[in-house]
Amino acid sequence: QVQLVESGGGLVQAGGSLRLSCVASGSIFSINAMGWYRQAPGKQRELVARIMSGGSTNYADSVKGRFTISRDNAKNTVTLQLNALQPEDTGVYYCNADIIRVTGWGTAEVDCWGQGTQVTVSS
Repeated sequence: QVQLVESGGGLVQAGGSLRLSCVASGSIFSINAMGWYRQAPGKQRELVARIMSGGSTNYADSVKGRFTISRDNAKNTVTLQLNALQPEDTGVYYCNADIIRVTGWGTAEVDCWGQGTQVTVSS
């Protein structure tokens, strides 16, 4: 089995910063894309940022220039630095990873999600 565990998040005033971290653990062979999604109350979950194993990234237009995603392949971690936070950034942030896990007969691909961490930005 594999799992993602997130840390960070919390309550911050507008203009402030937060740092979210996520670590993957378990029988991992490799990890392709890692990313962060968020879900605001009453809205669908949306992609915030994603990073491939080679380091290429893509961001939602609403966070470009404010958020930075990075990863440490050796430690199976992905981090999201959130700067210049705005009230509309409020929501539950979920870590996601496309993991190739080791099975008894080889490998299998699994789309793995963390439990979510709350980010609240007050105005």
